[in-house]
Amino acid sequence: MDTLYWIIGSSLLMSAIAMVGSVTLLLKASTLQRILLPLVAFAAGSLIGGAFFHMIPAGLDAFGNNTWFYAWILLGFCVFFALEQFLHWHHCNRAQSSCKQPLTYLILIGDGLHNFIGGLAVAGTFLIDIRLGIMAWLAAAAHEIPQELGDFGVLVHGGWGKGKALLFNVLSAQTFLLGGLLAYFMSFSIDISFLIPFAAGNFIYIGASDLVPEVNKHSDIKTNLVNYAAFVTGILLMLSIKVLLGSYA
Repeated sequence: MDTLYWIIGSSLLMSAIAMVGSVTLLLKASTLQRILLPLVAFAAGSLIGGAFFHMIPAGLDAFGNNTWFYAWILLGFCVFFALEQFLHWHHCNRAQSSCKQPLTYLILIGDGLHNFIGGLAVAGTFLIDIRLGIMAWLAAAAHEIPQELGDFGVLVHGGWGKGKALLFNVLSAQTFLLGGLLAYFMSFSIDISFLIPFAAGNFIYIGASDLVPEVNKHSDIKTNLVNYAAFVTGILLMLSIKVLLGSYA
C-alpha cells in the first residue's frame, strides 16, 4: 500500500507542475526564451542520464539481459516518435506566432497521452524500487517544466483565455495519475517489469530526439556553452543520485 501512496502523491505533484505555465504571463518573451533553453537542456541531460544510469541497469536486473529487454526500449522510443508524427506534439519552445487554434487541441491531446504513458512508466519504476521511482519522477519533472511553459503560451496565443488554458493544462496532466493507477493494478495480475525498459526508451527519445535539437543549433557560442553546461548538469545530477542511492537490485 505504501507504493500506491507514492504513486498517487508523485502523480498529484506532477499534475501541479502544469500550473507553472502561468509564469509565462509574468515574463517578457525575451526573458522566457533565455531561461527556457537552459531548462530544456537540463531536462534533456536529466532524461538521458536517468535512462543510462538508472532505468537500463535496473531494467536489466528486473527483466534480464535478453533481446526482449532491448525490444521494449525501442518500443518506448517508437511510441513517443509516433506521438510526434501523428499528433504533432511539441515541447513548443519555438516562436508561437505560427501556432493556430487547431494546434491547441492537438497539444492537449498529445500532452494527455504523453502524461498517461509517463504515469505508466514512472509508476512501474516505483513498483520495482521506491528509490528508482523517485529518480524517474525527478527526471520526468525536469522535462515537464519547460514543456508546460511552452504549452501554456501556445494555448493563450491560440485564443484561449488564461483561466481556461490553465484549467485544461491541469486536466490534461491528470492522465499521469490514470497511467500510474493502471500500472499499479496491472501489477497484481501481470509482470510489469517491461515498463522499466519501456520508460528508458521514452526518456532517451524525449531527451535526444525532441529536446537536444531545440538547443544545439545556435550560432552564439555563449548560448551554446550555457546550454551545454545545463545539459551536463542534468547528467551529473542523475549520476550523483546513482552514487548516493546505489544499486536497485
